[in-house]
Amino acid sequence: MSTIGFAPHDHGSCVADALQKADRHCADNGLRLTPVRRRALEILLADHRALGAYDLLADLAAEGLGAQPPVAYRALDFLVKAGFAHKIEALNAYIACAHLGECQMPAFLICRACKSVAEADTTLAKGRLNEAAVEAGFQIERTVVEAEGLCPACQDTPA
Repeated sequence: MSTIGFAPHDHGSCVADALQKADRHCADNGLRLTPVRRRALEILLADHRALGAYDLLADLAAEGLGAQPPVAYRALDFLVKAGFAHKIEALNAYIACAHLGECQMPAFLICRACKSVAEADTTLAKGRLNEAAVEAGFQIERTVVEAEGLCPACQDTPA
């Protein structure tokens, strides 16, 4: 399981690689990464923090890419369906997928202090949830795992 979000890394390369993967994925699958969708992804990739739809809309509107809520919601819907973003249920917000195109069962570690989010790609193959599903004859298609706590930087900050 690899976790991306709290550890120092070359964020410029992180963003560039993700955009390149998104372009390739869209070309390979006949999807359209329109200017609004691409900019929405860039905004989500800018930081490892979740953004609400209206936060995204404010950025898009400031750049002349649309000022009505459906603009943001349509872009976010596309990004989530394409596997480029995830909805963080606990925050009612969205974050770019840290494992673009490779994410199967994400788990999110949400810092309650700074609101940064780290994404871990997990697997159910060896977990208790999978065991319970197998025992019940249930096939899991989607999970949402969100844990709230303090990131390394906020743990080191005096309260």
